[in-house]
Amino acid sequence: MDGAGRLARSLRPQADLKAAALGAVILLREYLTARLVRANSALPRPHPIKSHPTKSDLPRSRLLEADAIGQRQPPRLVELIERYLPRRAGTVATALLLFGSVWLGVVKGGHSDDVSTAFSDARNALANSAGFRITAVAINGRKQLTQDEVLATGGVTGRSSLLFLDAAAVRDRLKANPWIADATVHKFYPGQLQIDIVERKAFALWQQAGRLSVIADDGAMLEPYVSRRFLTLPLVVGKGAESRARDFLSLLARYPQVRAVTKAAVFVGERRWNLRTKDGLDIRLPENEVGNALASLSQLDQEDHLFSRDIVAIDMRLPDRLTVQLSDDAARAREDLFKDKKTKKKAGDV
Repeated sequence: MDGAGRLARSLRPQADLKAAALGAVILLREYLTARLVRANSALPRPHPIKSHPTKSDLPRSRLLEADAIGQRQPPRLVELIERYLPRRAGTVATALLLFGSVWLGVVKGGHSDDVSTAFSDARNALANSAGFRITAVAINGRKQLTQDEVLATGGVTGRSSLLFLDAAAVRDRLKANPWIADATVHKFYPGQLQIDIVERKAFALWQQAGRLSVIADDGAMLEPYVSRRFLTLPLVVGKGAESRARDFLSLLARYPQVRAVTKAAVFVGERRWNLRTKDGLDIRLPENEVGNALASLSQLDQEDHLFSRDIVAIDMRLPDRLTVQLSDDAARAREDLFKDKKTKKKAGDV
């Protein structure tokens, strides 16, 4: 930065431009000198006189003229260049040098994108004036995205012309959007554009490292935030849960009694699932035979109202047993009950 707090600009691109321009001027001067010599050599020469006067016999004006003609004789190198190089080679070389100097300055200065955009706008303006302006756009298959979002994603603006619109590039840009699974772009001359898209569907909410996002059934993250219309989607938590959620939630849907009380499915260690109910009950499912465990839960709730009891955890990781953890209040009540039974039994013995 300079003393006034402004960003100091690099002088290297300007120095390169000055050197290139100086070289172009030198080449142009040499080319014009060669042209002048060639033009003078084409002038008619005076007829030679029979007598050959000496240099001392000529007047001073003739001596000066003879010296000037002798000085105008081109060097040997210039004669060879004029003989073997094609005509106007110097002009072409000078033009190429100037063009290269300008392009070097554009690249070094970081203005290539601006120049490309200006060139694209110029040719689109010419095509629009010739009658290839996009006057009608039809977008089919959109549900979550608006028409402006689709056009902005595809790079179609009010300055775009149908003649220079690259349909394949528009399609690639559309498919880069996570909401769009596939897209087709059709151009109907002189000014109609049709875009057909296939949108992904919001499948679940995925929580990872404290961040909540919307995912599709194939695990693709659709939005890094959650709007109000997605709050009713099922919630999966943990690393790897986004890619395994479709199979597990499909299995869970077979047991509506368990699914109705489930608030979130937690993927633990990228190996197995836990269920967290709306009442805070933690159900630890086994790594294998998950369907059998869900069937047992559904049966226990139907017969013993398992989910309504005062418990905080159910451990089903062992294949031959089910472990239930009571809440603190339930545990104290159970202990008091056992104490009362022991007291009554002692009194009866007495």
